[in-house]
Amino acid sequence: MQHLPGFAPLADRYDGFVLDLWGVIHDGVNAFPHAVDCLRHLRDAGKRTLLLSNVPRPNDAVRTMMRRMGIEDALYTDILTSGEAVRRALQSPPDEWWAGLGQRVFHLGPERDKPVLEGLPLIVTDRPEDADFVLNTGPDDHRNPSDMNEFEQVLQDCAKANLKMICGNPDLVVIRGGVRVLCAGSLAARYQELGGDVRSVGKPDPAIYRPVLDVLNLPSERVLAVGDSLHTDIAGATGVGLAVCWVLDGIHGSSLSDGAGGFDPVKTEAAAKAAGVAPVATLPRFCW
Repeated sequence: MQHLPGFAPLADRYDGFVLDLWGVIHDGVNAFPHAVDCLRHLRDAGKRTLLLSNVPRPNDAVRTMMRRMGIEDALYTDILTSGEAVRRALQSPPDEWWAGLGQRVFHLGPERDKPVLEGLPLIVTDRPEDADFVLNTGPDDHRNPSDMNEFEQVLQDCAKANLKMICGNPDLVVIRGGVRVLCAGSLAARYQELGGDVRSVGKPDPAIYRPVLDVLNLPSERVLAVGDSLHTDIAGATGVGLAVCWVLDGIHGSSLSDGAGGFDPVKTEAAAKAAGVAPVATLPRFCW
């Protein structure tokens, strides 16, 4: 595992890149200037870049958000979100589990995630007991997004109604504007503890990588995945045989600190080993 100060040496070794968004390109509120600069270098070098994100919103909604942040469409080749994958599965069920969901859905999540359901032949209900299934996109707008206890009752209600759950974002936590908040994956994990039937869409599920690799249209050995989460980004890419680069200044940053503004390579390598992954390299942040 190499501990590199910047991405340039890796850019020379690969032709295509699968890049995480949250924690690598932006923090949910602002783009990272160093990451935008890195995207610009990759574009100018003729590299193919696909942004793969566990955000539970359609591709177009995320593109719009990124434009507001100053991330232009021309800076990357394509994008795929877990929200887009959910929409596609609801439109064309890939198996019997999806086909048997029903038409009445209870949405557990914030209003900004509602576009994932727009235009679909579904009826959105206000209560779990009136629904056939639940779409979980994370903490809603009515509860503290950092307190798991706030969601216990609604999860209990969904379990009592015996609802299947779609988890539209397998991430457990994320740092939004410097604050650590829960993601849909944490709610889904608790729902499984309650006996709930959950289908998670997004990293680390191997299925999310198939359309990604189709778009890049490159031999897998010429593709590098970049992310900050061991649980989703790194494990997911490793599971489909891709080389991975771990960005340290993300979800695990505080636990890897060397106490002097950098990252401890001993802690870093121990964390990767404990997670059962072997990144080819680490970066302090996604910078050139």
